[in-house]
Amino acid sequence: MTPGQFPRMLQSAIQTAITRKGVAVVGLPGDLAKASSVSADSSVKNYPAPPEVCPAEEDLAQLADLLNNHKRITLFCGIGCRGAHEEVIALSEKLNAPVVYTFKGKMEVQYENPYEVGMTGLLGMPSGYYSMHEAEVLLMLGTDFPYAAFLPDDIKIAQIDIKPERLGRRAKVDIGLCGDVKMSIQALLRMLNPKTDDTFLLKQLKRYEGVKKDLAAYTEDKGDINKTHPEYVMSEIDKLASDDAIFTVDTGMTCVWGARYLQATGKRHMLGSFNHGSMANALPQAIGAALAYSDRQVIALCGDGGLSMTLGDLETVIQYKLPIKIIVFNNRSLGMVKLEMEVDGLPDWQTNMLNPDFAQVAEAMGMTGFNVSDPEEVLTTLLNAFELDGPVLVNIMTDPNALAMPPKIEFGQMVGFAQSMYKLLINGRSQEVIDTINSNYKHIREVF
Repeated sequence: MTPGQFPRMLQSAIQTAITRKGVAVVGLPGDLAKASSVSADSSVKNYPAPPEVCPAEEDLAQLADLLNNHKRITLFCGIGCRGAHEEVIALSEKLNAPVVYTFKGKMEVQYENPYEVGMTGLLGMPSGYYSMHEAEVLLMLGTDFPYAAFLPDDIKIAQIDIKPERLGRRAKVDIGLCGDVKMSIQALLRMLNPKTDDTFLLKQLKRYEGVKKDLAAYTEDKGDINKTHPEYVMSEIDKLASDDAIFTVDTGMTCVWGARYLQATGKRHMLGSFNHGSMANALPQAIGAALAYSDRQVIALCGDGGLSMTLGDLETVIQYKLPIKIIVFNNRSLGMVKLEMEVDGLPDWQTNMLNPDFAQVAEAMGMTGFNVSDPEEVLTTLLNAFELDGPVLVNIMTDPNALAMPPKIEFGQMVGFAQSMYKLLINGRSQEVIDTINSNYKHIREVF
């Protein structure tokens, strides 16, 4: 690279990052950094012009024909539905279609939506799963959902996505259209016949009401000393957080509780390592969010495993005076890894964490820190933390045996879990089995 080439490459990198909504990296050699700059032949500004793409009329007509000739239709919405909330609601209303969404799409779709029935996927709910599998047609809108095991394979599937290379990549799609979700729905609505039979929709909404009651039940029991139920903690965070809060969630069990208990408002955002599932992402993402949106509340929801990998970032938070509220779900283990081992029939091994006192570590670096062992102190501590100016870390001792049930439990998973419990018993770890049962007795109804 030469001094004459650098301005063009820099402009191209910034333009690419903006238009593709991703990361662009420019390598700057040391000798070039010392060189004198030259005037740029390329533009010195950027053009954040989102493309407006609509499928061809005949392709939309084919999709409309499919939807008009089937009764049971479910919408499956991803992050591509951002900015199309009004259109998704209108489409659902016209088709009497329940609305399922991905984790990435939750904050864009869930709020003020009388037709939503929850998420599907590993972190999802039975209502979302069965709404898709009991449909005749599944319409995927702006999602590249990667978990094929949760997608139906015996119904008609149509997909609309702005990136044509994603069409049919994850599912056996009957109709695939390239287009912006908002524009595509606007054009499609004119071709659809309103449906009057709402039997399928009401059935799925009724199931969703039952799922929500089950989720609420897990928050009513706060837990015991050093075993606070994480569901309760996350539900309280949801109530206390501002309407435009930015949440960052660590990969693992914290992601599960965030997916199920943090509610969308239309202004909130949730960041996670949704594509790669990398650990220890919450605190670095919170730093970026706080720098980009200094006027908004930023809450980092960290696991103890994730925070242990990024303790140095606490110093960055202090140095830049970022008012991030860091909530540590400290279950003294790599919870998701432990659960994955158990459902495979393996007793957990090397998943326990020997943690420092995270609150004292935070205070040693210059921020306020709280330790919470008693579930009765969770609410008051969170209130204090959110009211304080500047960064705060709240270290909450959560139940290490809390389980996250998938939306559909396979027989093999039950067998594997039973095998792991048996192996714990014969290896003298009977108390762990008893603790697991006591922590998760409310899940029995979900299993059967």
